[in-house]
Amino acid sequence: MEKEFEILDEEFNSSIESTGNIVELENIRTLFLGKKGKLTSIMKQLKELSNEQRAEIGKNINRLKTVFQQRIESRKEVLKKKEFEEKMNEEWIDITIDPFSRDFGSLHPITTVQKRLEDIFVAMGFRVLDGPHIETEFYNFEALNIPSHHPARDMQDTFYFEDGHLLRTHTSPIQIRGMETIKPPFRIVGPGKVFRCERTDASHDSCFHQFEGMMVDRDISVAHLIYFMKTMLGEIFESEVEVRLRPGYFPFVEPGFELDMLCLLCKGNGCKFCKQVGWIELMGCGMVHPNVLKAGNIDASEYSGFAFGLGIDRLAMLKYDITDIRPLHGGNLNFVRQFSIT
Repeated sequence: MEKEFEILDEEFNSSIESTGNIVELENIRTLFLGKKGKLTSIMKQLKELSNEQRAEIGKNINRLKTVFQQRIESRKEVLKKKEFEEKMNEEWIDITIDPFSRDFGSLHPITTVQKRLEDIFVAMGFRVLDGPHIETEFYNFEALNIPSHHPARDMQDTFYFEDGHLLRTHTSPIQIRGMETIKPPFRIVGPGKVFRCERTDASHDSCFHQFEGMMVDRDISVAHLIYFMKTMLGEIFESEVEVRLRPGYFPFVEPGFELDMLCLLCKGNGCKFCKQVGWIELMGCGMVHPNVLKAGNIDASEYSGFAFGLGIDRLAMLKYDITDIRPLHGGNLNFVRQFSIT
């Protein structure tokens, strides 16, 4: 009988160590300690033994029963802890987070203005194109009528790589790439980030954002340019705007203009915002130069077009009355939250 107890003890230990959860543990309890369990079966054999044997074996059965129960409870605690840790890993909750917080994210003011510009021009039949930040000299300068000896390159000093590539100084290369793949007539805009070797101050930064556009068709004139610019500015500022064109030189347009908008605050009387001039300088624009159309494989004798380029940062500053460009690129969340829409 002693040998049978040893075998039963080894079998119990082996079974209980292999259990992986509480359900399996309860099945082992039933198997060994239940009404029809193995230990109960041995107890039923006691009636066939003498009084002395019955007392001795009964004592061993009770001892083994107590040991089995202790081991089951000990294993149960281990499995409970294991299941709790697994559940915590699957359903982890940071109790330090305020459940009642309403600190929602928001779009950056530059993003808001860019998206609004895209919506306005898409509604007017324009396609939104994109292009790489790293460009070749051909797309960034030469195709835009700015050869290597042109002084305009000094005005757009930029960051060069050892292989001759450079960080684009404007989003005009998007227009050249668009002309290579899209046949006229077409209307395209190209927003994006640009880079120049600028000394940072309240109105300049080495990294900023531009929004450029081009329309090419037969018999395009300056009147088309003025119409689209007035429509765009009226939608952005949600008000009727007055614009004027001043002669301006840009290698990729001929004739070229500086477009000004009548100050919305003083209505042209002069104030601090417009530096007492009454007008706010917004963008460069003009009729696309024939050399640029030629670089885009477009017949300049058949087609003409206008092009424009404005700073998204500048427009955001005007729209939200921001006096310094640097916070727009500073990553300060407290600054950005001022423009949150909830």
